[in-house]
Amino acid sequence: MTHTGPGAGTGASSPPPPPVWPGSPTPLGARFRPGPDGVAGTNFALWAGGAEAVEVCLFAPDGTETRVPLTELTHEIWHGFVPGVRPGQRYGYRVHGRWDPWTGARWNPAKLLLDPYARAVDGDFDRLPPEVYGHVRDWPDQHVADTVRDDRDSAPYVPKGVVVHDEAPGDEWTDDRRPKTPWADSVIYELHVRGFTRRHPGVPEELRGTYAGLAHPAAVEHLVRLGVTAVELLPVHQFAHEDHLLRRGLRNHWGYNSIGYFAPHAAYAATGTGGQQVGEFRRMVRALHEAGIEVILDVVYNHTAEAGELGPMLSLRGIDNRGYYRLQPDARRYADYTGCGNTLHVVQPQVLRLITDSLRYWVTEMGVDGFRFDLAAALARSMHDVDMLSPFLAVIAQDPVLRRVKLIAEPWDVGSGGYQVGAFPPLWTEWNDRYRDAVRDFWRGALPDVRDLGYRLSGSSDLYAWGGRRPYASVNFVTAHDGFTLRDLVSYERKHNEANGEDNRDGTNDNRSWNCGAEGETGDEAVNALRRRQIRNLLTTLLLSTGVPMLVAGDEMGRTQGGNNNAYCQDNETGWLDWSLLEEPWARELLALSRRLLALRHAHPVLRRRAFFSGRRQGADGLRDLAWFTAAGAEMTEGDWYAPARTIAFYLSGRDIPGRDERGRAIVDDSFLVILHAGDGPLEHRLPGPPWAEEYELVVDTSREEQDEAPGVMCRGGDPVTVPARSALLWRVVA
Repeated sequence: MTHTGPGAGTGASSPPPPPVWPGSPTPLGARFRPGPDGVAGTNFALWAGGAEAVEVCLFAPDGTETRVPLTELTHEIWHGFVPGVRPGQRYGYRVHGRWDPWTGARWNPAKLLLDPYARAVDGDFDRLPPEVYGHVRDWPDQHVADTVRDDRDSAPYVPKGVVVHDEAPGDEWTDDRRPKTPWADSVIYELHVRGFTRRHPGVPEELRGTYAGLAHPAAVEHLVRLGVTAVELLPVHQFAHEDHLLRRGLRNHWGYNSIGYFAPHAAYAATGTGGQQVGEFRRMVRALHEAGIEVILDVVYNHTAEAGELGPMLSLRGIDNRGYYRLQPDARRYADYTGCGNTLHVVQPQVLRLITDSLRYWVTEMGVDGFRFDLAAALARSMHDVDMLSPFLAVIAQDPVLRRVKLIAEPWDVGSGGYQVGAFPPLWTEWNDRYRDAVRDFWRGALPDVRDLGYRLSGSSDLYAWGGRRPYASVNFVTAHDGFTLRDLVSYERKHNEANGEDNRDGTNDNRSWNCGAEGETGDEAVNALRRRQIRNLLTTLLLSTGVPMLVAGDEMGRTQGGNNNAYCQDNETGWLDWSLLEEPWARELLALSRRLLALRHAHPVLRRRAFFSGRRQGADGLRDLAWFTAAGAEMTEGDWYAPARTIAFYLSGRDIPGRDERGRAIVDDSFLVILHAGDGPLEHRLPGPPWAEEYELVVDTSREEQDEAPGVMCRGGDPVTVPARSALLWRVVA
């Protein structure tokens, strides 16, 4: 069934096509290069399995379209070399074939399609009128709307790909030096390019919200002084805004709605969208590398912005719907393991090629140092079930480029059997949500005992001590972009997402938060003082735990989202970091504590272990590399782990650190005692005496408001000390 409306038809007059030569089926995409006889031009290559014809459409500055048929077909790749097409040329594809949604065939040449391999995109998907849908979006019967073809031209309404010079002058990588920070030494800082810089007072107004803004010395200085080793950027692949958001006057802020896996998101570019964004991104990476900071991209290869069968036709759906997406047995509808309407068909060789080509491109040509894979379990599915021997994981494991970069899995999806924490193979690290839940529950007083907390604080050996994995396989976090900020975690017990326009139905209800006695902002100074202490407790716990800590931008200075735990559509003050917080003394003190804790972590290898603790007694005095103590100063027994407890104390031995330094020398460090007390009253705790320690120095005390320097308190081993209510203490063994 087809439908022709105003503006219909794909036969509009256009200039005669330029000559097209056979060209090459590789590489895929639009690649500018010398052609036969030295004539410069662009080779276009598009995999479109099952298509009947493909046209590359070239757009002049005034919008005039010239259609060039690609007549060469090699292994389902349509290709041709168009002489005279140079960098800066805007283009798209029209793909011809059958319209038969009942068999999964959804070709519609009326729709201009974005090249999956486009290196840059000119424009933004900030409007989705009916014309950009392959079917009649507003058909009266929505149950069959996706089967009625819409023949109106979408070209005036969609962004175009841009031909890009592979390496423009000034963008060479000869002077770039990757930091190559070992996993055990890494501290990840999750940030949003736009949100981090949009209100930064030290970044020039014209650069705020852009790649150039993140590369500005004022932004880089904050990262360096804080002490993080890597930034994990929320999605920067070209993405589109969802129709339901646009209709409510909102926009996708986080970017988990990718449509171009090779193109830096155009809206984050200060220099222009005619290909200049590629160089701007590269210069941002170079600036961060020069500061010793790695760049990790949060990537969304599990689904695209085309959503389910009622979604728009922007790229893959119109190129080869059956090849790119997992379809249900009836072929008309999509298998949805992502909760976003569709799932990429990663076991299909050309789809797997698209993903791995994209990953290699960002490493080799854009300079990034690693990836965090959104809903990675969806990528690890073979035909249906999650399979740790799946083609995707197998390809990554043997790829000479990808196996050397940092690989982080979000180890779950929304499908059956999708929760896979602890199951990914060596080479991979994982977001450890069991760490998050245990730490949150402990500090809000909801843990029945401390068994699970003990595993989380010491590297989660129950999850990762197999197959050669190490403690740094666990990416520890208390907060992430998805959920409450650290300040909101101690200020709200319920989500407050009304501004999202979904009647507060969106976002999780499982916040594991405690508002300290009042919901939201309050003038009660006692409540606010307790909240500040709880923030310090959570932050200190995270940065003293074994594993790789991940901070969220702004948590180090008390950022709030007003209780919104799903700010994905808040491209405004809610979603942007408020740098004016640093005018508040308490925020400056929190930042000072964050810096001091990270400096301690950097200075002491006992806090950055490369191997799991053994727990065995060693040496003549029988010290363990890790020991757990009761408040009486005695080592915990089996029964103590099962008893209700609001306190846990552990001793980290600096003399029993496995491994050697780069010169082959034994690694020796100070020893530390950590006491975490979540009780609502003070506790008398006896410090372990000899052979554990003769004397201790108090290094961190979260009960103190001022955190710019160590307390400097000295105590003898075996002495009782008073641990203030709801506080964390770090003691260094000095003798």
